[in-house]
Amino acid sequence: MSNSLDRKKEAWSARFSEPVSELVKRYTASVDFDQRLAQADIRASLAHAQMLSEQGIISSADFDAIVEGMAKIKAEIDRHEFVWSVDLEDVHLNIERRLTLLIGDAGKRLHTARSRNDQVATDIRLWLRDVIDSQYELLQQLQQALVGQACAHTNTVMPGFTHLQVAQPVSFAHHLLAYVEMFSRDAERLIDLRRRVNRLPLGAAALAGTSFPIDRKRVAALLAFDGLCENSLDAVSDRDFAIEYCAAASLIAVHLSRLSEELVLWMSPNIGFIDLPDRFCTGSSIMPQKKNPDVPELARGKTGRVVGHLMGLLMLMKAQPLAYNKDNQEDKEPLFDTADTISDSLLIFIDLVAGIVVKAERMREAAGRGYATATDLADYLVRKGMPFRDAHEAVALAVREADREGIDLGALPLSRLRQCSNLIDEDVFEVLSLEGSLAARNHPGGTAPDAVLAALARHRERLGIR
Repeated sequence: MSNSLDRKKEAWSARFSEPVSELVKRYTASVDFDQRLAQADIRASLAHAQMLSEQGIISSADFDAIVEGMAKIKAEIDRHEFVWSVDLEDVHLNIERRLTLLIGDAGKRLHTARSRNDQVATDIRLWLRDVIDSQYELLQQLQQALVGQACAHTNTVMPGFTHLQVAQPVSFAHHLLAYVEMFSRDAERLIDLRRRVNRLPLGAAALAGTSFPIDRKRVAALLAFDGLCENSLDAVSDRDFAIEYCAAASLIAVHLSRLSEELVLWMSPNIGFIDLPDRFCTGSSIMPQKKNPDVPELARGKTGRVVGHLMGLLMLMKAQPLAYNKDNQEDKEPLFDTADTISDSLLIFIDLVAGIVVKAERMREAAGRGYATATDLADYLVRKGMPFRDAHEAVALAVREADREGIDLGALPLSRLRQCSNLIDEDVFEVLSLEGSLAARNHPGGTAPDAVLAALARHRERLGIR
């Protein structure tokens, strides 16, 4: 009888009396999307083969042939000459089949002491580890771009908002540094997550381990894993590391979306705080005056897509019994798309943030509206000895008076201000200035120029900005 792998191109075909239907082949195949794991699969296979050779499970001649064959396969993939077949279902069988055609029986021995179950879990972890490393660096670059903008605007005053209502003056630099803090936490989450991703499943085989005398720690060392997945059932069946990555990615997307929303608002002609370079915008097919902030709008929309993938993976895992189930084939497309979306978004925002054009006068003008220094007046009265709740009431009366006149608090004459409290003197006008409001908040985390400069120095050192 001819070899079943050669006859039907299926690793398990001898068990069945009829071939898989073409519809089922297409339905169950993953090679169209999991071929992106090819480089990780080759790396893991070479480490596995080296360990097998060192343990005397395969011969050194077989190992040498595997190394030579994998080098040819890698070159074919790099040149986009590798022929992927849906008949072979996934990336693993495609590579194994090609290896066997190149080197014969030595290629068939590569799968000794492993299963596709621990093989795919290993490949995903290797691939995701590289993604995490890349996105960590992109997050660093995005923070650097934000810090670069902030350095130019420590004295640029803008209104701070709560409920989208003018609240208190802040500097534009201080506002940007809020996003630096967010993205720095995102980077920390990736580093923390990487420790859990970087554990080796290989050696778990299908679910129970293997009877061969393997050395899992050797494979872990060859692949730069920090440790082993310690339970074979868990190693092949759980995808919590992928879910955790998608959770971290969702937070990155949410932070990008919040920044995007502000960019869209700030660019609106009704607000006009900033402009974005033309390369990040589009026009209208009917209204020639339009300049639409498409990039931040789309980033805002893609956040729903990323968060949706997280929900999908959680549902994928929620009712799976141990150990591996075919359901887990559905983990890859949402994981891949999440990683692509985050990488592309970060890459484009690095350039976008650096290109923001700030309209400082419009920001200052807006900060002068809405009685942004009202809290400063209340604090002034408290320092004069008035209880805060009484000061709050007195300033509310002053705001009502200014609102009736259509002027800012600082434009009220001293006599009118003293009608609200006889504790008010000439020194109140320094307090009611925008610069005075900023300068008064000179503590760590505050928006005073000196505090912002200290924060910038801390971030510049952390990010290696000279």
